[in-house]
Amino acid sequence: MAKIIITDCDHSSIAIEQSLAAERGIELVLASCKTEDDVIAAAADADAIIVQYAPVTDRVLAALPGLKAIGRYGVGVDTLDVEAATARGVAVCNVPDYGTEDVSDHAIALALALSRGLGQLDRGLRRGDATLTPAQPLHRFSTRTFGVVGLGLIGAATARKAGALGFDLIGFDPTLKTGTVTKEGVRVVGLEEVLRQADVVSLHVPLNKATHHLIDSETLGFFKSTAVLVNTCRGGVVDTTALVTALSTGALKGAGLDVLEQEPLDVASDLAALDNVILTPHAGWYSEESYSELKYRTLENVSDIVRGVRPRNIMNPTVLDSLLSQGIA
Repeated sequence: MAKIIITDCDHSSIAIEQSLAAERGIELVLASCKTEDDVIAAAADADAIIVQYAPVTDRVLAALPGLKAIGRYGVGVDTLDVEAATARGVAVCNVPDYGTEDVSDHAIALALALSRGLGQLDRGLRRGDATLTPAQPLHRFSTRTFGVVGLGLIGAATARKAGALGFDLIGFDPTLKTGTVTKEGVRVVGLEEVLRQADVVSLHVPLNKATHHLIDSETLGFFKSTAVLVNTCRGGVVDTTALVTALSTGALKGAGLDVLEQEPLDVASDLAALDNVILTPHAGWYSEESYSELKYRTLENVSDIVRGVRPRNIMNPTVLDSLLSQGIA
């Protein structure tokens, strides 16, 4: 019987995974790993692992020579060394499209709340201040420009929804040619142009060496002082210290952050004290529909591999081809 270890999972239940595992005749074990050593110990005899936040480094992979596959709960794989896994012949799967509608919905919700000053108006009214002053100036969406940084599945969906609300659309993606227009109506321009022109800047990029602190003191200097920033991708894309400075000095009007460099939020942090910030607890991916889909498809991918079946999602297909040719089931 194949064995799959869930290294860590903060979901309230793994009933969905357990049901699929039982259906497929797979032994499924839930661990609570936080460190490399925890993963090595828990997965010593595993055919595959499913990871949420636990680190999977080259050291971990070297200690688990029988491992065939790694599945990630989610889109991003910044806690996994995919290059090392590929070199060691371990297949890596994520679920790149499970939360496209949900995260883009959340990005739009944050953008609209900031654009209409809802957080400040709400807090003002609760203090007995019924004036419009805290949220001034407000503008029609049809007079504003919405900038999207990263035009993959989620970025494109966010742009589509912003365009339907009347925003003019501009965006940047290193894989797209400047001067073209996407099917969602996004005019593709350079990154600096997006940051200088947009009234709303929404971030939708993976976290890697190229995007770490993409928004820092230098790039924040390009923004209009009346602009707002929305981040629903990865906290490390934004330099928190530089952002706090920009928000505190009036260099940036506001920010909506679903992801942070340090999660969960420290309530004593400078961000928590700012009135022009809306904070949510990495909830953008969540809906009842996306929750079920994520759990099912994560286990489906890795269980397919250990059964010798090509999964729906694979990040290193050459490794998968090699495994399948060896008849790993």
